[in-house]
Amino acid sequence: MQDATPPSLVDSHCHLDFPDFAGEHGALVARARAAGVTRMVTICTRLRNEPAVRALAEAHEGVFYAAGTHPMSVAEEPMATVEELVALADHPKFVGIGETGLDYHYTAESAAAQQQSLRVHIEAARRTRLPLIIHARDADEDMARILTEEHRAGRFDCVMHCFSSTPALAQAALDLGFYLSMSGIATFPRSAELRDIFAATTLDRILVETDSPYLAPPPHRGRRNEPAYVAHTAAVGAEIFGLDLADFAARTSANFDRLFWKAAR
Repeated sequence: MQDATPPSLVDSHCHLDFPDFAGEHGALVARARAAGVTRMVTICTRLRNEPAVRALAEAHEGVFYAAGTHPMSVAEEPMATVEELVALADHPKFVGIGETGLDYHYTAESAAAQQQSLRVHIEAARRTRLPLIIHARDADEDMARILTEEHRAGRFDCVMHCFSSTPALAQAALDLGFYLSMSGIATFPRSAELRDIFAATTLDRILVETDSPYLAPPPHRGRRNEPAYVAHTAAVGAEIFGLDLADFAARTSANFDRLFWKAAR
């Protein structure tokens, strides 16, 4: 008789504080565990919301958190300081800096402020040794340039969250020793080029995530995403790398432990 226990997975990036999940966090975490998702990192995108995100991590076993100012929010939020980001790292469940980054698709008018904010977050990542969590959209050249400049000035670790950019940005990130995170986008039928980018990456640089409540993979596409569904993305990841799901889950979980060392088992 086959063991029906699903392999242990990590959702390295979700947004449990978003209104989509209001009032059902206990059930959400229970469904994730039933799907084999034993740990998850919930991301605070505006520092004024940090207390609520922290409370979610404190309330649930296996839930950790990160915080920063999302690039799309930089123009309407106070500029984060290195000191306030570093202070958050005292919490045992605070495991990453961000998400931060550059988004010129919707908010190109705040590009200069986004770049300033990104550099602030990078310095906080340096000082705390916690991984930087990067959002990049339609800003590949500036992103590669800033990450490379800053890494030369002082080492830091980083994950390119929900990676869906060009092969050039993927290579720039990998050359710096960074990680690429695979979201539901990699499972979409029209994402063959993105799957090729992941296939060309060494497996020890791959994470998986949901970015829930967004980007639900099939068979849930078009509906609300949630941490349990990372299992569907992992199944596609296993196919990309020619592995069975249990092996892919173990390898990506080990990658998570190496990068998000405060959340390691």
